[in-house]
Amino acid sequence: MARPRKKSDPDRWPVPCGRCGEHHQIVANWPDGGVCRYCYQQAKRTRGTCDCGHEGILPGRIDGHPSCRRCSGVKLNIDCKTCGAEDELYRGSRCWSCELAVLVDQLLSNPDTGVTAAELVPVAAALKSMKRSNSGVTWIRQRHVSAFLKDLAVAPTITHEKLDELPGPDRTRNYIRGLLVEHGALPRRDELVVRYDQWATGALERVSSDEHRDVARRYIRWHLQRRMNQMDTVPQGTFLRSKQNTTVAIEFLNWLHDHGITLTELRQEHLDAWLADGPSTRRFVDRFIPWATKCRLVDPELTIAPHRRGTSPKLSKSEQDAAVERVVHTDELPVRDRAAAILVLVFGQHIEDVIRLTWDDVTVIDDVVTVRLGKTEFALPSPLDEPMRQLAAAPGNDLTASHPNSNWVFRGHSPGSHIQGSSLRSRLKEVFSTRAARLGTLHELTKLGPVPIIADALGYHPSTIERHAIGSASVYAQYVAAVRQA
Repeated sequence: MARPRKKSDPDRWPVPCGRCGEHHQIVANWPDGGVCRYCYQQAKRTRGTCDCGHEGILPGRIDGHPSCRRCSGVKLNIDCKTCGAEDELYRGSRCWSCELAVLVDQLLSNPDTGVTAAELVPVAAALKSMKRSNSGVTWIRQRHVSAFLKDLAVAPTITHEKLDELPGPDRTRNYIRGLLVEHGALPRRDELVVRYDQWATGALERVSSDEHRDVARRYIRWHLQRRMNQMDTVPQGTFLRSKQNTTVAIEFLNWLHDHGITLTELRQEHLDAWLADGPSTRRFVDRFIPWATKCRLVDPELTIAPHRRGTSPKLSKSEQDAAVERVVHTDELPVRDRAAAILVLVFGQHIEDVIRLTWDDVTVIDDVVTVRLGKTEFALPSPLDEPMRQLAAAPGNDLTASHPNSNWVFRGHSPGSHIQGSSLRSRLKEVFSTRAARLGTLHELTKLGPVPIIADALGYHPSTIERHAIGSASVYAQYVAAVRQA
């Protein structure tokens, strides 16, 4: 990222720049006048076609239009000695792309043999072909990144387990792991499952007694891990809930140990005392108690008052309209966030479902933009379609090696991954609460059509939509089963 311009200083630099007119240090005198260091940098990065037909860097100015060195008379070294192309040079008369290639070869080649492991060749090629090679050089020259890549180059095998053993920050390890997976050097695995397994191993050390540690281990293995292993992909929400459920269960077991109570001795008054004497998160023990009951570890008569549904705030119709107005008709949010916001505000979609959309679910043609939600394709009318059109034209995060062939609509910074739901929620929070918006939208939609059709079209369970229909006092006279075939 370019450094911001300093404030113009006519006292220190009385002669203004011949291009921008501001008072900064003059670093070059070209035929069109003195040039400050900001305009000098910009000139080296200006690409296009000169009036003479030359394609490449156009550092000069003729009548205000960019021009090549020959036409403008500008003296500037932009010829890479390695590849011969015109480009901004980094050092040693090498362009950024060639410098990046040299660094990649140095770091990913085994110093004893001078050969890059076959598994690393696709990764090396992807790094060398980055569109923004200056970002690649900046990233790879960081000491911890260079050290990690050197260790990887001499590893006897390239496996997930070996990667876990290499020294270095987890953030660097996870990013490089993502590159290896995305470019076929490693098989894909569910990282959230692995992260939970590793976290749970450490969490078990917090259990006070061996007996309760065995119970907690069984709860983790046969309930939480088992459920995650049955999923094709574990959502971020499931990962976070599993950690929370584990934490609450361990705190409950430790409380029982501190009070000299075994699970078989647990009574309703003990459970009530636990719930009353602590934060509201203790109520999440309602996920542990049913499992313990099913395993015959506790009295089956134990009860916990269920969470009251329908108490979460929801956006009113006027608030929804105002949020849509801000999202569609202002540039307050970047285009990616605007496209996601429309799916939440208009179609009542969960953030977790939005971020998992692929371009197989979205069709963008001249006449219409359609999005498949649940079992139905919806056409986005103008101007709701504009953010998705812009996103299709420039999906973002395509200047590095992270997304060579990504099909995600909402690409994330991690290689081959979509954006995180928590990150998207946080950004949209500046305009609206995604949960309140989704609930408000479903509340209004149930006034307009039958529960089965709304549930089927939007990908919800009918009982979920039925609860919203009851809440909105919606009454239906008949069920219409016709759905237009795409």
